[in-house]
Amino acid sequence: MENKHFLLISMPGQGHINPMFQLGKCMIHAGAGRVTFATTAHGLTQVEAFPSLENLHYASFSDGFDDGIKPNNDPHRIMAELKRVGSQTLTGLLLSLSKEGNPVSYLIYTLLLPWAADVARDMSIPCAFLCILSTTAFALCYCFFEERDGVYDSNDNRPPSSIEMPGLPLFTSKDMPSFLLPNDPHASTLIPIFQHHIQALEKDSNPCVLLNTSDCLEEEAIRLISNLNPIPIGPLVSYAFLDENNSTDSSCGIDLFEKSTEYSQWLNSKPKGSVVYVSFGSLAVLQKHQMEKILLGLTGTCRPFLWVIRPSAGSDDREFEEKIRDKVNEEVGLIVPWCSQMEVLTHESIGCFMMHCGWNSTLESLATGVPVVGFPQFSDQTTNAKMVEEAWRTGVRARVNDDGTLEAEEIERCLEMVMGGGQRGEEIRRNAKKWKGLTLEAVMEGGSSYNNLNAFLEKIE
Repeated sequence: MENKHFLLISMPGQGHINPMFQLGKCMIHAGAGRVTFATTAHGLTQVEAFPSLENLHYASFSDGFDDGIKPNNDPHRIMAELKRVGSQTLTGLLLSLSKEGNPVSYLIYTLLLPWAADVARDMSIPCAFLCILSTTAFALCYCFFEERDGVYDSNDNRPPSSIEMPGLPLFTSKDMPSFLLPNDPHASTLIPIFQHHIQALEKDSNPCVLLNTSDCLEEEAIRLISNLNPIPIGPLVSYAFLDENNSTDSSCGIDLFEKSTEYSQWLNSKPKGSVVYVSFGSLAVLQKHQMEKILLGLTGTCRPFLWVIRPSAGSDDREFEEKIRDKVNEEVGLIVPWCSQMEVLTHESIGCFMMHCGWNSTLESLATGVPVVGFPQFSDQTTNAKMVEEAWRTGVRARVNDDGTLEAEEIERCLEMVMGGGQRGEEIRRNAKKWKGLTLEAVMEGGSSYNNLNAFLEKIE
């Protein structure tokens, strides 16, 4: 494999970059040869630090907005430019690498980049799609858009009220990926992209979908997309923190935000299993009244909490966030702008993860055995919250009121259920510990995901 060259291309969001980077890292450790990691030109400038690994290289393609300034109210133009300019510059990158004596043997692309498969096919380069959604969410998308039996009708534009898939819970509209619903603001942009993804895979005579999951975690969903040649190789989270004998690997991941340094000492001062860690990812922006409700709920539990609040761009929002910080006694709670999430989740003081149920964060909770209170916002987060509560049973989904607000009393109820001494909390903690063991087993040497990745690499000519 040492003469192979893999090009991994990803959009710059934290949820896109990190699983792709972890895949590249695993490939290098498996002896795959040269790996080039590419994201948008502007995205590359936002990376706080580039991890250094032998045989790992960095490159970029253009999304048409290299200065990072995009039209606020025209997502269709943004995606059209991404496809048009991205196709041109990806082709140029492939030609340039070949001219330099480093021709690409295999291309791996991820979400929002289905046109990359067209570029690869036109240049006779084999490729695979890395699915950074949960396989359950992707199976629901496939159920919608597959060519022969898909349930999506573009003329009717009304999804079914529920979908039942063998071996999985019943998914109602509130459990499906939000972009599949016609009233979602992103539906008109994302539905064509997912259709393109499915069409590109169905058109390929030898399709391949790399899944950021394991055989045991989503066995039924994997079976539902079996004709796309799915290969579970996850969870693609930091192996540095999964391996208790190696917690100082400096190449554990890529961060787009500068992390705080004050939380480690604060966590060290807290009792085992006592802290509520709160983070809603890199994209979600909570309304001011919702942040106030969360603060009330957290302080009402009388449990210590570590809350990640990313700084806002607007001066009014920054002023409000400062007021929130001023209300928090550091003995009780600590608010930070960003942190190393796996470092936090593996700390013995953490007893619960209150989160948005993004797939990366969900996998990290499973890999570290931390119980969850889910407050999903959009995309596949609703589906993941459903699986956390009903399939893996490692947490609960907080219930919002009719206007979508999560009340302080509900936060207190959920945290007490997960962290308290009741029967449900004990069951959740047992399940979290069980899935941690199964997850680690899959990714370590000789595990199913470890073996699947090595078998995939060995088949590449």
